[in-house]
Amino acid sequence: MEYNYIGIFESLQDGVYFIDGNSKVTYWNQAAERITGFSADEMIGESCLAHILLHYDDRGAAGNVLSPLEETIRDGVARQAEVFLHHKEGHRVPVFVRATPLRDKNGEIIGGVELFSDISAKKAMQDKIRELEKLALIDSLTGLSNRKHTEGELEVRFHEKARYGLSFGVLFMDIDQFKTINDTYGHMVGDLTLRSVAAGFQASIRSYDIVGRWGGEEFVGIFRNVDQGLLTRIGERFRALTQSTPIEIPKAPFSVTISLGATIATDQDTPETLLKRADELLYLSKKNGRNRLTAGFSLELRPGKATV
Repeated sequence: MEYNYIGIFESLQDGVYFIDGNSKVTYWNQAAERITGFSADEMIGESCLAHILLHYDDRGAAGNVLSPLEETIRDGVARQAEVFLHHKEGHRVPVFVRATPLRDKNGEIIGGVELFSDISAKKAMQDKIRELEKLALIDSLTGLSNRKHTEGELEVRFHEKARYGLSFGVLFMDIDQFKTINDTYGHMVGDLTLRSVAAGFQASIRSYDIVGRWGGEEFVGIFRNVDQGLLTRIGERFRALTQSTPIEIPKAPFSVTISLGATIATDQDTPETLLKRADELLYLSKKNGRNRLTAGFSLELRPGKATV
């Protein structure tokens, strides 16, 4: 029967191999040679645990040398999986594997067959998509969420508040006298300052909160399940940590400070009114000497006019 199907197996684009009850390779088609670099002469008679038939998961772990086909022969269950095979030249090839047991007329397992497809193009496309998604959400300089992602998270928080009554607050933050830093030390140090401040924010937030770069030297933090007191404490921690963390440059490390506006979303707020209020509270912090936090609930939407 094997010879009746040999022409079909050789015409397939999928790799195909058979093993017997002793896990020895008995057939290896041309596509298997092409995908793995190993010829039929090299593989027939070899244990399926040798050479390319070490299967790796997506983390690069080889497991205990049990391929999907070996597992199928042990339990009689057909299976499929995305794994990596070891190529003759040393690299790993991502493949989609389908393993099926072979039985005799009495139903006893006497071997197995595995088909495997090269999915390198698919994996490359998935990696590219993930990279594009990351670029669309992450600020390339600081590694924080970018403005688009931050705006999207703010919309989500408003939906949660409307549906579940979950409170949240925002911090509008700005690096003090950032133009002076750029003018004095240059834009490379300015970029270093942005990255350093952003790293401090990222290290200080809870897993379900977010801080994003709003633009320039401005940042917006969104914090779930907070009241004004907790939000103020979070903001004060940001302010103190920023002030106490020097920007390390040769011969002349220096410190920077931030000013903050803090407010809690109300039932009457929209994303625009909430951010406007936080921004105007930030303006008050700047106006009153910088390196401080101003917190408030009610605010007329005119610059510098606040009830704090």
